[in-house]
Amino acid sequence: MRISHKRKVQLKLQKRIKAATAVTQKPVTKAAVKQAAPVAAAKPQVDVKKTEAPAGNVAVTVSLTPKQQQVLGIVANNAEGINPKSIGLEAGQEDSKAASWATGALKKLVEEGLVERIQLAGNKVVYKTL
Repeated sequence: MRISHKRKVQLKLQKRIKAATAVTQKPVTKAAVKQAAPVAAAKPQVDVKKTEAPAGNVAVTVSLTPKQQQVLGIVANNAEGINPKSIGLEAGQEDSKAASWATGALKKLVEEGLVERIQLAGNKVVYKTL
């Protein structure tokens, strides 16, 4: 049982690693650094106004698992907000497990700033995209 558990954990980690490696850049070699250094030295003055990016056009790259991508898609389709149980039901989960299935992915999405958590009366929570 321990070996099978270890295999499952490794497979889950590899899924996350594959999503993260698609975003990373290629490694920089010493030859590329030597070639780039003279170009930077030849252009000492830089226009500051051109290098500043507008706040609205900043792209954020986040590595998400397929489950998190599915939950993000469901939340994005419901602009007025949706609760975790409804998210799980739309994803095809059983009625009894729907809310607990979605909460793990929702926590990660809230941490990354892709989804907003809104607390309603009592213990009711609604999630919306930002």
